[in-house]
This record gives sequence, structure tokens and C-alpha cells, in this order.
Amino acid sequence: MPLFGKSQKSPQELVKSLKEAVNALERGDKKAEKAQEDVSKNLVSIKNMLCGTADAEPQTEIVISQLAHELYSTDLLLLLIQNLNRIDFEGKKDVAHIFNNVIRRQIGTRLPTVEYICTKPEILFTLMAGYEHQEIALNCGIMLRECARHEALAKIMLHSEEFFNFFRYVEVSTFDIASDAFSTFKELLTRHKLLSAEFLEQNYDKVFSRYEALLNSENYVTRRQSLKLLGELLLDRHNFTVMTKYISNPDNLKLMMNMLKETSRNIQFEAFHVFKVFVANPNKPKPIMDILLRNQEKLVDFLTRFHTDRSEDEQFNDEKAYLIMQIKELKPQAQEAQQ
Repeated sequence: MPLFGKSQKSPQELVKSLKEAVNALERGDKKAEKAQEDVSKNLVSIKNMLCGTADAEPQTEIVISQLAHELYSTDLLLLLIQNLNRIDFEGKKDVAHIFNNVIRRQIGTRLPTVEYICTKPEILFTLMAGYEHQEIALNCGIMLRECARHEALAKIMLHSEEFFNFFRYVEVSTFDIASDAFSTFKELLTRHKLLSAEFLEQNYDKVFSRYEALLNSENYVTRRQSLKLLGELLLDRHNFTVMTKYISNPDNLKLMMNMLKETSRNIQFEAFHVFKVFVANPNKPKPIMDILLRNQEKLVDFLTRFHTDRSEDEQFNDEKAYLIMQIKELKPQAQEAQQ
């Protein structure tokens, strides 16, 4: 009995047919409408082969293995992503669905699609550049975050020049796209702790000079999200070296002290969680100590009145009390040496 019914194409036929239709779309043939229809139809067939339908189970592993092999050998995944903007709305969703399904495919401990993408990093760079195009940005974001779950792919993205475009993408004027780009940006910086720590240490100046621009953004959402993520990064024990460097810079302390006085209470609260790291550091460099001493009384007074309505937040109140005590007990380093 054949693997495929009379009406069902084999994986080879489906992939060949889809590739021809996408190529026709790319060329902008006169038969573009027919090509669009063929693209949609073949994408649905591939999706059903992988995932099944309400009435049918997914295909057997043998068939799915043949399909995956065809996707790799024809470089169809890259072609689909390169032409995503030409594919209709439902088709774009189907591409993301198929892509994320095959990337999760596992044989024993192997992830064949992850291995394949490692040899074709252009797939990742094309997806990242998707944030430049409003009509495909969110579809690309869904695929990028699936890629970012795999350390080998996250490493390629982090260590590429393209990664630094995220500092621009998270500031675009379209809220949905900026927010989606920030989710991907955060995923890349937090998912794989050791990888991220190594990347941040190696690229400290390049990353944090750009990060400062996000903290000073005119966009409230960008500022708040960036500040919250900064707090998470500094408090993660894997980033100890990065944290030590960040809290040794007096300009960073001044920025946080200014953000404590922002009109937005949410920004004040996130700034508090970064500011506390400067104060709690047992080995404060002299420039940091000088700023804290110069503002000692003002800081104690300010913190005593800071967010007093958070009476039920025990952790916040404990941390605030600890900071007030630490600041009250600060003494000039020269004096300490004489005692």
C-alpha cells in the first residue's frame, strides 16, 4: 500500500511545488495570483503533514523525515523567509508554524533542524532583519524566539553584528513591533546564562554604551523595560563580572539617582532595584563612595519617604530599610583608615 493516497503529494512533490510557486512570486510573474494560491495550498499541505488536522493524525516519522530532508536539501526554509513579505497573511502564519515545528524536531538527542541552521546562519540574519519590515516583523519574532531557545543558534545571533540592530528595533514607533523586538532581545540576553555572561563581558563597552541610550529614551515603555531588564541582568549571579564593572562607574550611579526622581512611579521602582546594587556593594570604589557621601542626608531623607504606600511588599520594605541603614553608616574612607 502506498504511503500517500492518490490525492496526497509526497514530501518531494510538495517541496518542489512550493519552491516553484515561491520562485514565481519572487519573479513577479504575470501569474502571481496563481502562484500565491499555490504557495498557500502547499504550505497548508506541509503544515497538515507535520501537525495533522482535526480529522487526521500527523504523518509517520518516515514521511516527516523525508519532508525535513527535502526542506534542508532545497534550502526552502531560507527561500520562504526571504519571500515572507510576498506571501499572504495566512501563509505567513503557516510559514512560522512549519518553521517552529521542524526546529523542535528531535531524533534521540539530536536536533537536525538546529544543526542545519548552524550551517546556514543566513536564515537567522534574514529573520533578524525582518524587524525592518512592518508586515513580517511579528512573524519573524515568533521564529526568532524559537531559535533563541537553542544555545547554538542564540550564540550565532549574539555574536553577530546584526544583534546590535536590536537597540534600534526596540525603539521603532510601532508599539507591537518594538515590544516584540524587546521580547526577542531579552530572550537572547537571559535564556542561556553562561553564554550571555560571556557575551556581555566580551562586548561590555559596545553593549552598555547603546544600553544607556535606551535608558535615556524618550519612549516611556522602552525606558521602563530596559531598566527592568538591567536590574535582572545585574542581579543574576552569572553576570557578576559585568555587574561589578557597571556599579563601579559613577555615571551609572548618577543616572540611577536621577531615575529615582522620575515622575513615573514604575520607573522609580525599577531604578530602586538597580540603585540598591551600588549601595550594597561592599567594595565601593572611591568615586561611588564620594557621590553617596555627598548626598548622604538627602538620600536617607528621600528613601525614608520613598514609596511608603507599598506597606504589604515585605521584600521591598526590608531592602529599603537595609539601604537606609547602609547609607547612614557610610564614612569617608580616609577616616575609616585612621580608626
